[in-house]
Amino acid sequence: MEPNKYSTTKRVFLWMLQLTAAGIFLQTLFFKFTAAPESVYIFETVGMEPYGRIGSGIVELMASVFLLWPRRAWLGAALGLGTISGAIFFHLTTLGIEVQGDGGTLFYLALTVFVCCLAILILRRKEAIKGVKDLLNLNSY
Repeated sequence: MEPNKYSTTKRVFLWMLQLTAAGIFLQTLFFKFTAAPESVYIFETVGMEPYGRIGSGIVELMASVFLLWPRRAWLGAALGLGTISGAIFFHLTTLGIEVQGDGGTLFYLALTVFVCCLAILILRRKEAIKGVKDLLNLNSY
């Protein structure tokens, strides 16, 4: 389904969701890629420094690009949902809601991304199903 086949209201809502998720991902990339002390602390705590920090940053960058590409926003949402689920898991099991006195900001941003990506996948489910079918049918490429 082409993005322009949506109603104006749905298109605006989808763009708000996509921009919110991509914006949060892109903002945190600076900290991951520059090895900011907070980011290094988080990934050391979960035993994934530096590979987890850099790897998740690369996946989040890919998710952001796809979220900003309307025909592939479903793929960005799927990548984003997967990576942010890991972040939420570690917040709930190892890091805690509050990390280094941030008042829970990182956790709440992760929840925001989770909700945005889930909503995008639900609203773009027909595109996602078609996209997965196309990916599985490699003869079409």
